[in-house]
Amino acid sequence: MAEVLFQVDGVTKTYRTGDVEVWALRGVDLSLERGEMAVLLGPSGSGKSTLLNIMGGLDRATAGSVRCADHELTGFSERQLTQFRRDHIGFVFQFYNLIPSLTAYENVALVTEIASNPMDAGEALDMVGLKDRMDHFPAQLSGGEQQRVAIARAIVKRPDVLLCDEPTGALDSKTGVLVLDVLCRVNAEFNTTMAIITHNAAIRQIAHRVFSFRDGRIEESSTNAVRLPPSAVSW
Repeated sequence: MAEVLFQVDGVTKTYRTGDVEVWALRGVDLSLERGEMAVLLGPSGSGKSTLLNIMGGLDRATAGSVRCADHELTGFSERQLTQFRRDHIGFVFQFYNLIPSLTAYENVALVTEIASNPMDAGEALDMVGLKDRMDHFPAQLSGGEQQRVAIARAIVKRPDVLLCDEPTGALDSKTGVLVLDVLCRVNAEFNTTMAIITHNAAIRQIAHRVFSFRDGRIEESSTNAVRLPPSAVSW
């Protein structure tokens, strides 16, 4: 029986602006198995990013429970959440957030200084196909190459979970395929549990499971009996 790594139960998130209460999440239940690649699909404002931020310890739920392995995030202090993110979670965002004054290698190596069991920064860059670009600065790299540096930076600390928020949102379809190929390889070779947020319905075809969001709820979930490689996805 597969091991459940992430368990989200009854999570709600509300924001208050003056007298107005906005519901970002309305009782979300979700589980991710170790090694699973999940796609969280839905339009802008449907709650996907809010849930991802709560799962990654960047935000707190208003109500409900979030557990990763033996870590119950709900009652964690800010210090505990910081340590949880450092030790267990890798993030990949739509915009690469690289330090422009550092080379690709230096951007990745920076993370190894705080990780407990990192791989070599060069190994991580080699894995994403940038062995020959590690001495280049972000301004010397294409958008797809910068995103692959960001993925290398996320995986160099060997995270249990990789959380990706619109990782291909700023890329053309050809470059997006290259980035998704890297993510699939990381999932397969490291057995990294992965959640990918997207509004692009085509990307659902690479996932083990798909969770469709609308109005702060998971509208439906489905399992792909056959997963397609990114190169076979019809964009």
